[in-house]
Formats: sequence, C-alpha cells, structure tokens
Amino acid sequence: MSGHSEKLRFIVNGAIFAALTAIMAQIEIPLPIVPISGQTLAVGLTATILGSRQGAVAMIGYAALGAVGLPVFAGFSGGAQVLAGPTGGYIFGFILTAFVTGYTLEKTTFSLPMAIVANMVGMIITLVCGTFQLKFVLDMTWSQALTAGVYPFIAVGLIKAFLASWIGITVRRRLIQARLIKGDTPSAA
Repeated sequence: MSGHSEKLRFIVNGAIFAALTAIMAQIEIPLPIVPISGQTLAVGLTATILGSRQGAVAMIGYAALGAVGLPVFAGFSGGAQVLAGPTGGYIFGFILTAFVTGYTLEKTTFSLPMAIVANMVGMIITLVCGTFQLKFVLDMTWSQALTAGVYPFIAVGLIKAFLASWIGITVRRRLIQARLIKGDTPSAA
C-alpha cells in the first residue's frame, strides 16, 4: 500500500471515530453538573481499535470539531466555551486517555485482559483531567469536585471499560482481517 493510501486511511479512520464519539456523546444520563454519556465508551473503543497515535488524533479531531461550534459534545453542545467550562477537562482528557490506552496495548498485547487494564487506566486519566478543571472552573473544594466529577462515574466507568475492551478487541481483529487497519495478525486470546 502506498504512503498516500496509508495517510488517507489514517485520516478516514480518525474521522470515523471522531464521528462515532460525537454520536455516542448524545447518549446521556443527565446529572447536576457532569452528565454520564457515551463519549467515554467511544474513547475506549477508539483507543482499543486504532491504537495510541491514531486514537489521539481522532480525539483531537473530535475536540476541534466541538471547539469551532459544531454540536458534537454531550447534549448537542459545542463551542470553545464548553472546552473552557466545567466539563472541558474531560474532553481534553479524552486525548490523553486515547493515547495512553492505545500505547499500553501497543507495548503489551491487544488481548481482552490487557485491554481491560488499559481502559481502566484510561478511565482514571479522564476522571482526573475532568475533576481538575471542574474544581478550578467552579471554585470547588477537592471533596466537592470528587463528589461531582468522580464518584458518580466509577461503577459505570468500569462497565464502559469492559465493554470498550470486549467490543474493541473483537472489532479490531475483524478490521485487521479485512485489512482495513494495520496490526499484527490477531491471536485467539
């Protein structure tokens, strides 16, 4: 495959997963400050399927689409004010989460057990990034920020980490077999 085709595939895959994240962001359970949404599941899927570099680029694309005002964030919101607001830290955290989750899998193995570990680490990264911005933007105490930005998301985050791992590893193997993404020949792990 030529370098031009590789670059095009990289861009197309990133755009597809940025769009998937935008769609899944609209699946939400409203909470007082930070909603539970499908965004974090999409981030885990993106990293598990695409890996570190392409996953992070997809999340940068997602954040950029929202920053220019497209309604891709939870609740069909968009604009730089969302990124600067109480929940913006979570969105910035998606970029780091996608990179670290994908990198962990690249340096170990794309297997279900390792994907679960990598996605749990990713969940923690997203929650830490989100909680820092939440605390400072709303001038909360650490206790208040943890109560609003971490505790309600732990149980659902563990479920999402498992789902992102299971679905992500399965889809990744199928995409490699179809030669739609690069990767090692999938094992039966």
